[in-house]
Amino acid sequence: MVALDLGICLLVASEFLPASVLPRMAADLGVSEGTAGLAVAATAIAGAVTAPSIAVLLPRTDRRLVLIGLLAAAAVSDLAVALAPAFAVVLVSRLVLGVAIAGYWSFAFGAGVQAMPGRERLVSTSLSVGVSLATIVAIPLASIGADTAGWRVVFGVAAAFTVVSLVFLVAVFPAVPAHPSAGLVMMRSALRNPLLIAGLVMIVLAALGNFVAYPYIRLAIMRVTPGDSAWLLLAWGFGGLLGNLAAGALATRLRLASAAAPLLLSASLAVTGYAVGVPMLVVGVVSWGIAFSMIPVATQLWVARAEREHTESAMSLQVTAFQIAITVGSAVGGTVVDGHGVAAALTVGAVCAVLSGIGFAALRPSRSPA
Repeated sequence: MVALDLGICLLVASEFLPASVLPRMAADLGVSEGTAGLAVAATAIAGAVTAPSIAVLLPRTDRRLVLIGLLAAAAVSDLAVALAPAFAVVLVSRLVLGVAIAGYWSFAFGAGVQAMPGRERLVSTSLSVGVSLATIVAIPLASIGADTAGWRVVFGVAAAFTVVSLVFLVAVFPAVPAHPSAGLVMMRSALRNPLLIAGLVMIVLAALGNFVAYPYIRLAIMRVTPGDSAWLLLAWGFGGLLGNLAAGALATRLRLASAAAPLLLSASLAVTGYAVGVPMLVVGVVSWGIAFSMIPVATQLWVARAEREHTESAMSLQVTAFQIAITVGSAVGGTVVDGHGVAAALTVGAVCAVLSGIGFAALRPSRSPA
């Protein structure tokens, strides 16, 4: 489990590294900061395309070997960015990273459950804790590293740590044979499940609620208290750890967890967007971290229960839903912020999230026992 967690932690850290080093990267490569931001969007777009297709392309390959190959691709991507002579090389490399992230997310849950049967809640919660550690530790450290040693060094270090993660996975993780029906047959069967499709729509709405707002969280904080961004962002991250644990604790009441998380997200976005003082802002930001980090755990378990026979394909579709939300949400949020301000963007996110919560409350992930 630690090997899987380390891999996802490093992949997520790599995904958001450009946000930590953006000004220096843009200046060094001779592009605007807005153009440099495409390095994150490219990763999300590649992930959205890859997630539903990678299992179709590798229907019989041992999932352990696939995970190892994806970590190797991520390491190559980070190294290529570190050595990139031009921004075009950065974009191509980030597309490779998007493939690695989407594939790893799609296979990690199923591989973890096969390696540790009956521990679905542990696997899902642990993977999400890996994501939280990336946002709390790795991304702030990357920002400090870029200021002291340079952004290229940061990507080089990320590549080195990813190789360490790959070696660890090789050393400790058992072989995980592919499901007999893996591939196109499994994907078609999953797509014929109306309950799963309805759940995926709710996942898109929940993730969209967050990503319409999250790129602009610093603006929301600075509206109330310009000098407290750093520690409030850290508070958001620690709220995320609490959210992981809360979702794991509520996993036996999955309908409640999957509905409560986006409803709490909606309320926290509204509080953050219209906070009139620091105490109110702290409540909103910490609740936001808790709520959003509950969503990946709860929805991963939800789709696994809604599509028990074709979990691998269900996981890949969940990843696609998140990557679409990241891409669309950032674009929509930017438009709203430019036209109406950051509070309006958080309001749009709150509306999306509340619709998701209502939808999940109306859906039953499974009528059979957990």
